[in-house]
Amino acid sequence: MVGKAYEFAAKSHAGQTRMSGGPYIEHPLETALFLADLRLDVTTIAVALLHDVMEDCGVTYSDIKNAFGDDVAKLVDGVSKLNRMDAKTLASEGSANSTEDRIQAESLRKMLVAMAEDIRVVLVKLADRLHNMETLDALPELRRRTIAQETLDIYGPLAHRLGIWDIKWRLEDLAFRHLENDLYHKISKMLAARRQERETYIDNVVDVLREQLELSNLEAQVVGRPKHIYSIYKKMLKYQAQGMELSQIHDLYAVRVLVRSKADCYNALGLVHDLWNPMPGQFDDYIGSPKDNRYRSLHTTVMCEGGNPLEVQIRTYEMHQVAEYGVAAHWRYKEGRSGDVQFEDKMTWLRQLLDWQREVTGTEEFLESVKTDLFKDQVFVYTPKGDIVELPSGSTPLDFAYKIHTELGHRCIGGKVNGRLVSLDRQLQNGDTIEILTTKVARGPSLDWLNPNLGYLRSASAKEKVRQWFRRQEKSANIQRGGDLLRKELKRLNVTIDEDEVARTFRYDSTEDFLAALGSGNISEVQLVARLTSQQEKTTKKVQSNLPISSPTTGVQVLGVGDLLIRMGRCCNPLPGEEIIGYVTRTQGVTVHKTGCSNLRNEDEPERLVSVDWGEARSLYPVRVNIQAWDRVGLLKDITTLVSDDKVNIASVVTTENPDGTATISLTLYTTGVDQLSRLFNKLESVRGVISATRSTTDAPTPSPR
Repeated sequence: MVGKAYEFAAKSHAGQTRMSGGPYIEHPLETALFLADLRLDVTTIAVALLHDVMEDCGVTYSDIKNAFGDDVAKLVDGVSKLNRMDAKTLASEGSANSTEDRIQAESLRKMLVAMAEDIRVVLVKLADRLHNMETLDALPELRRRTIAQETLDIYGPLAHRLGIWDIKWRLEDLAFRHLENDLYHKISKMLAARRQERETYIDNVVDVLREQLELSNLEAQVVGRPKHIYSIYKKMLKYQAQGMELSQIHDLYAVRVLVRSKADCYNALGLVHDLWNPMPGQFDDYIGSPKDNRYRSLHTTVMCEGGNPLEVQIRTYEMHQVAEYGVAAHWRYKEGRSGDVQFEDKMTWLRQLLDWQREVTGTEEFLESVKTDLFKDQVFVYTPKGDIVELPSGSTPLDFAYKIHTELGHRCIGGKVNGRLVSLDRQLQNGDTIEILTTKVARGPSLDWLNPNLGYLRSASAKEKVRQWFRRQEKSANIQRGGDLLRKELKRLNVTIDEDEVARTFRYDSTEDFLAALGSGNISEVQLVARLTSQQEKTTKKVQSNLPISSPTTGVQVLGVGDLLIRMGRCCNPLPGEEIIGYVTRTQGVTVHKTGCSNLRNEDEPERLVSVDWGEARSLYPVRVNIQAWDRVGLLKDITTLVSDDKVNIASVVTTENPDGTATISLTLYTTGVDQLSRLFNKLESVRGVISATRSTTDAPTPSPR
């Protein structure tokens, strides 16, 4: 069949050339060779050879069916549909983001359907993309970057999800080279310069470990495992956050141990830990808890010779085949047989694909769902019965509840992790056992769960279930909820703006429709704050010049007036993001006020008003915050610790005990603007006992330049 498919493809593509100048038949041939290296079945290899004939050569479905049978024809047709979506994506280059997102979402939906129907369609597509990436230099830069970004966002993670390591790392490295060429070559040169040192170190480690295994009569193969450029780049980002340079990264050493049996895996692990001290929190048992793509292995990191971290993977030879080739390993043995029910059951995430693409309607929500829930790092936890549940890394007990059942999430009021009560925003770790506490009376979810600043939900599918619940509520209830939310945000930020004007900034003709969208969660609290803080001040006086003069200490630009001292009005303490106006004083330069400040309302010298704008300088501004809370031991400590952890400076603290058992805590903080203040308010109101946190307009100290 393969020979016949090659002859058919060569005849169909005769006279066609690629943009690189070579004959077109080279592309389907290389695609087929990639899949042959994975030792896939002859049907899949034949499809790889034929995958472009329907798209480029005028060959019909019937032509392929008559020549090769129904199975090959269906698979070629499936790949052709994905190719047509690729063409639409490229055609949308430079168009509006919404158009690009819509086309990408449509492409992803089709791919998910194809995967659920027959995974071989996507295996061919991955090989097709790999060869296209290897020949990408022939394309214009914009197209190269578009394809490379899509490869990094979709195809690399997809290969990882399918467990095909060999294709995954090659796609990632190729995409990274086109997106960050200078950084790619910098890392490559660093690896080349240290190659001899690295190889000598690994050889010594391999010799030591091999000797110990032989002394214990464990038959094993020990080999060094290369680190690839994109994986080193991601590691580099982690170390940069700790202030380290690329040259200071030492944990680039890794070895793999292959043994004959599962018992030998654990025996080898014991030997490794006897030789070198294991690093805390760096052990994963994917043999006892396999991944959904059937990956099984033991992972550990130890402190090795010279104080260098060493990553060790231990698995059987059979496990290694699945680890390297993923679902492709399954199809080697499937020729001539019907669907393997056990295999499909193990690939549980495949069964979720069609559910997701049916449930999630919005383009933005769908892209978020796929990229977060399907393509990001995962964490593996247990139900009380011992069943394994896979969630996106960073998930919480609430994410777990919604993964088990939608109603369980809606009724969730608390959770236990490993038998201990935890907050609903607690991030789950590998191996945790989760128990969900529920209310007997269905009260529904909270809008706070959709606020990313509060950290209740990580998975996009759980967020969409919460949004759907609110969308199903009565519009009048959503309008009421949205109005309450808007008024609360305006009050606590002390921002004065009309509801109708806010609605117009979101491009809603009807204020009620805007409030309903806000109340249903279609517009998030974070989006609301961002829009409020992005409002530009209205021009109140025609100025003589458009050249801005910026104050180096306040970060404020005065339009048309230079060489004047600028200071912030202590009556209203404006913050970046708020509409502001300047007032030229007789002796103290320009004082900056919030637009609508009561001290300016009765001003009888309007000619002293000048237009001002927030500049780009990152200054800190004083703001007085009032917190109302039920008094308790440790309240002040909890509040000040939270503020400090959020990297907000506290200038002063005043506490007052009230007769009703509450306390008022007044903080003077230095903040970068309203958006940071809003995020802080969300966190403060989550502190136990806190009733409200609002901004005060009472006098706050003038900041010294910083």
